[in-house]
Amino acid sequence: MTNPSETEELLFSGLKVIDAGTWIAGPVAGTILADFGASVIKVEIPGAGDPYRALSAGPLSPQAPVNYMWMCDGRNKRSITLNLSEPEGREILMRLVRDCDVFITNQPFPTRRKLRLNYEDLAPENERMIYASLTAYGEYGPDAELEGFDGVAWWARTGLMDRVRAPGATPGGSVPGMGDHPTAVSLYAAIVTALMRRERTGKGGRVHTSLLANGIWSNACLAQGAVIGAQFPPRDDGSQPPRFPNRILYPTSDNRLLQLYMVRTQAEFDALLIAAGRLDLLADERFADPASRLANGAELVRLLREMFAARPAAEWLATFRAADVPVTLVAEMEDLPNDPQLRANNIVAPPTGPGVPAEVIINHPLNIDGMPRVGARHAPEVGENTGEVLTELGFSPLAIGDLKARGIT
Repeated sequence: MTNPSETEELLFSGLKVIDAGTWIAGPVAGTILADFGASVIKVEIPGAGDPYRALSAGPLSPQAPVNYMWMCDGRNKRSITLNLSEPEGREILMRLVRDCDVFITNQPFPTRRKLRLNYEDLAPENERMIYASLTAYGEYGPDAELEGFDGVAWWARTGLMDRVRAPGATPGGSVPGMGDHPTAVSLYAAIVTALMRRERTGKGGRVHTSLLANGIWSNACLAQGAVIGAQFPPRDDGSQPPRFPNRILYPTSDNRLLQLYMVRTQAEFDALLIAAGRLDLLADERFADPASRLANGAELVRLLREMFAARPAAEWLATFRAADVPVTLVAEMEDLPNDPQLRANNIVAPPTGPGVPAEVIINHPLNIDGMPRVGARHAPEVGENTGEVLTELGFSPLAIGDLKARGIT
């Protein structure tokens, strides 16, 4: 990551963004803009704020003394609380809208109609505004009104959940934010494309994407076949032993898993056997060529399982790395802090501002050489910057106190 010096100007410095969303997929598009210098104001409900703030403390989340999810995704923004069901709260929002460049929302359509937050409601206030809409299932069609998280719209609805499972096994659930974070990158891309169009035309407009669209895009290699009527082979029900050595996982003596997915050619497989000291398997006529290996695949897999189970993962990895054989360890979450690739490529980096209780924060995956980023700074508390933002809008301290007392902010 390149941090800006005092003389460098961030690309989106001066860009004004309103984050009127919740959870991840919509708001994180604003986080990426903020990382590149945009001024992002997050609009939250007075009191609890964005419900995503509570997820890392939930009973199914890994426990830590800090709000690590919010620390990552809520960074580099200012938070203002507004009761948008009250006319005064809406008018404050409209004052922000009239001066903004980008408005981001993933509120359900019934909520947008109730609070008059649709594009048609806001566009007359600011013709240069980019209105960025994130939905679960798209802007149109029979399911456009439905709410949905990525575990449903991105994972289950798109065929990904069904295809990503071991033979005979029940599909597993997705991890938190698994589809949200890449979808946020898509929304960011749409926003930046619209900003480029505005540079040429002077006009804003509406951009949108959905969890469903991004899940189908993630599954496009198979989904494209499905939509043209391709015949999928019968599903392996797990009743027969596996025959493809590079399609399964191998436990080691220390209960780690090794993957042979990148061992694809006969030469690579021969190199694996040589490095492992299994010249007997290399000379075995049952495994002499791809056709015979497939015909005797179940026995080959059995022998490989016995082989890998005899030594710990670290020894196997060192052996194969020395022989340039692409065997991969299946990472566990506890491995990530010690993965040197993360720091070498600024996938994680130290925060640049005070008040961030972590050694490193995960970066978004967009890298442009020579273009500085802000770096992770404090993720705001609910409404932490309400007074500051209202002061910038011209409200007096007395008026700010009155709005808070009456539940408007």
